Amino acid sequence: MSGRESSIDTIQRELTAFARRARHKASQLHPDLSLVTYSILDLMNERGGCRAADVASYFMLDKSTVSRQVGALEKLGLLVRETDPDDQRGQILRPTEAGLTLLREAAEQRRLSFTERFTDWDDEDVARFADYLARYGAAD
Repeated sequence: MSGRESSIDTIQRELTAFARRARHKASQLHPDLSLVTYSILDLMNERGGCRAADVASYFMLDKSTVSRQVGALEKLGLLVRETDPDDQRGQILRPTEAGLTLLREAAEQRRLSFTERFTDWDDEDVARFADYLARYGAAD
């Protein structure tokens, strides 16, 4: 195995472990919240509300999957459906105050976790890592 192949294997392994940790952290925020439902709620907040079709497109999910996740968030009191002012047939999904509180608490927990993780990294290493992650994400 070449050095590049070995590095790609390491990247795959580490990103998989990162995703597993993220799923676990999401379940710690709320026992009924999966990483998918948390991510959907976060996207709604980031965009100031959005349609279910936008969520499906963004995450490349089937509409039925999004519908189930949205239903779960609604049942938990974390999101509300509002009539789309531009299309009375459509709905805009927005986090409720409880959803916003959960997102704020989660953001603070993530910030603390990342800050702790990077304690031994110098500023240049953190900046370089951020650039690499942005570059990797831009490929999509």
